[in-house]
Amino acid sequence: MTDTEGQKKISNANKSFSSDKEENSTSESLRFKRKGVYLLPNLFTTGAMFSGFYAILAGMDGKFDAACIAIFIAMIFDVLDGTVARMTNTSSDFGLQYDSLSDMVSFGIAPAVLAFSWILNEVGRIGWAAAFIYASCAALRLARFNSQVDSSSKNYFVGIPSPAAAALIASMIWCSYEVSTTNQLAFLVAITTALSGLLMVSNFHYRSLKELDLKGKVPFVVIFSVVMSLIVVTIDPPRILFIFALIYGFSAPALWVKSKFYKPKV
Repeated sequence: MTDTEGQKKISNANKSFSSDKEENSTSESLRFKRKGVYLLPNLFTTGAMFSGFYAILAGMDGKFDAACIAIFIAMIFDVLDGTVARMTNTSSDFGLQYDSLSDMVSFGIAPAVLAFSWILNEVGRIGWAAAFIYASCAALRLARFNSQVDSSSKNYFVGIPSPAAAALIASMIWCSYEVSTTNQLAFLVAITTALSGLLMVSNFHYRSLKELDLKGKVPFVVIFSVVMSLIVVTIDPPRILFIFALIYGFSAPALWVKSKFYKPKV
């Protein structure tokens, strides 16, 4: 009798433990299912990815001006999603990974496909090698950024950001797609495309605008400067944007060279 009662008690205890375990697992699964994603910043991220996807299709169809404009629209959406997420405190790990995938489409694949569709196909293997260098470096740059996001400084980027590299390629094509294509121009575009990719995985430090307090007050001259910059861009968007992207892209290497060879006298 004693053994039977003991076995019953053990059996009841096991059933109780099993039922508690099932209830806990059920409640955890329900909490996991109820956990959603923030809508507003991810909508902007989706808009950026859609613009990049359209740029790929337009570039393959020979609509180079529309493809370049789509990449710049993707840049606007990319700025908005991060800004909105920080201002509304809706940042998340999902949003970070989704944003990286969107950046890979809009600023990694789209510029490479656009450059190859326009002129890099004229120089055969050199062209697709330059395009692949750019796309692979964009992937490596985004992976490095994600792995160092907690320890990286908000004042600067290590390597040129992928949107800035994409702006350099897109504005260059926007300026030049109507000119007659030559092998010399194709080699120049190949060098620029590959160099833009290598800058993304470099250790050069580029200034970041993340430290700007958009919710705080700024001097009147800041607003005036923004308005004047927009007016200047509207004069000739392709060439002005290309100049801006060129200055930003090679500012860090120029500062590095200056620090190495032009040390101030003590």
